[in-house]
Amino acid sequence: MGALPAAPCLLLLLLLAGAAGLCRARSFSFPLRVSPPAAPSGSPPVPGSSRPPASPGEADGLALASQPGGAVSFLAMVENLQGDSGRGYYLEMLLGTPPQKLNILVDTGSSNFAVAGAPTPDVTSYFNTEKSSTYKSQGTEVTVRYTQGSWVGVLGTDVITIPKGINGTYTVNVATILESENFFLPEVKWHGILGLAYDALAKPSSSVETFFDSLVSQAKIPNIFSLQMCGAGMPVSGSGTNGGSLVMGGIEPSLYKGDIWYTPIKEEWYYQVEILKLEVGGQNLNLDCREYNADKAIVDSGTTLLRLPQKVFNAVVEAIVRTSLIQTFSSGFWTGSQLACWDKTETPWSLFPKLSIYLRDENSSRSFRITILPQLYIQPLLGIGQNLECYRFGISSSTNALVIGATVMEGFYVIFDRAHKRVGFAVSPCAEVGGSPVSEIEGPFTTADIASNCVSTVTFHEPMLWIISYALMSLCGIILLVLIILLLLPPRCQHRYTDNDVVNDESSLVRHRWK
Repeated sequence: MGALPAAPCLLLLLLLAGAAGLCRARSFSFPLRVSPPAAPSGSPPVPGSSRPPASPGEADGLALASQPGGAVSFLAMVENLQGDSGRGYYLEMLLGTPPQKLNILVDTGSSNFAVAGAPTPDVTSYFNTEKSSTYKSQGTEVTVRYTQGSWVGVLGTDVITIPKGINGTYTVNVATILESENFFLPEVKWHGILGLAYDALAKPSSSVETFFDSLVSQAKIPNIFSLQMCGAGMPVSGSGTNGGSLVMGGIEPSLYKGDIWYTPIKEEWYYQVEILKLEVGGQNLNLDCREYNADKAIVDSGTTLLRLPQKVFNAVVEAIVRTSLIQTFSSGFWTGSQLACWDKTETPWSLFPKLSIYLRDENSSRSFRITILPQLYIQPLLGIGQNLECYRFGISSSTNALVIGATVMEGFYVIFDRAHKRVGFAVSPCAEVGGSPVSEIEGPFTTADIASNCVSTVTFHEPMLWIISYALMSLCGIILLVLIILLLLPPRCQHRYTDNDVVNDESSLVRHRWK
């Protein structure tokens, strides 16, 4: 992180202190005849190299098997999720004593466990703290803001049981949501959110132990969980008919095929990874790799789409249009404000190219690519007309991050190996449409033509600090100017201090200083 221009302001503040001692004073159809996209070519593989599969015996401390009678049974966790990419995937939980059943959204892009604590028009159930004998309020107000929506609640603790999860009952921090805005959406079937990111994102502070950290310490499970979301090619309807799996404590072999490819976690707050390049229809976008990571690249199950920084998004859309030879699309389709519709007897997926994302391998001199077919990012919707099937574009622009959301994650079994500070990707067996896979993983590839570090040293937080710093410098300059003028004026009076002039603790401005 670069140094901020704080020294001049500090100097001005020191001058101020010295001077103070002297005087107190948001639908459409179009032709379908489009040339098919070119086959992807990719980057050259590393000569003479091959990547061994990530087998159970390779990862120290990595749980890949479980005892049926123990605290962890991975098979019991298979298909414990419901939902879809449009409104998220949720897990059933029992909260409190006696237990109250709630559906909880699984979100790897936040860190608080929070549930509806009061009735609202958009939620069918809520947690009544007064009916739980084990609930303990901490009396601390919590406010959390997301890319969409926010809520305000009160922090407390209670016991939870996960019917299709880890055996046993555990005490966790839980925030009861008392007010919210654009958070609980119409027709959603979940009543709360399970933040699975690191404690650095926890609110009101990182001292709040996260849900998964509590499970790791109390259930004595490995610090790893894995996620499969099975909505590939399915309508984005919010009906909750699709399934998925959240495996806590390890990896379930039946949920993936082929090898697991790992990329390092760059920083433990979000699951931040390093993107090296993007390809559309096998053609490299040829952008500076830092553009893909501006100002971060994260893996977030709570984000519906694949979100790209504006410059990357524009390049992707341009490449899709060019590669697919589709020139009649309205710009509203790409921005998400309009749908594209075809006759129900036809499907548009053959008209669009593959999209590949390259991530740095654990061996920094190598990379691997995860590829999604159009079935994942040209997403069908329900209830639009009688003869037409309409689709939305599953990619959007972002102002502050590249987000690998549900659009991409539905193609893979994703392993969040916190113990080894890495995120793993493997092809998911449920990522098929019409019996054909819609996702691919290939590698290794050389990174010789890519910068050794594609993660910007300037984070999201730093530009704001620069603005604040310059604002303070301006303020200090004005104050200093006023003080100089005052110092140049002749003193009007001399004052002898008495006991009545002593500032006592009750009125001291020291208590109101910034800390």
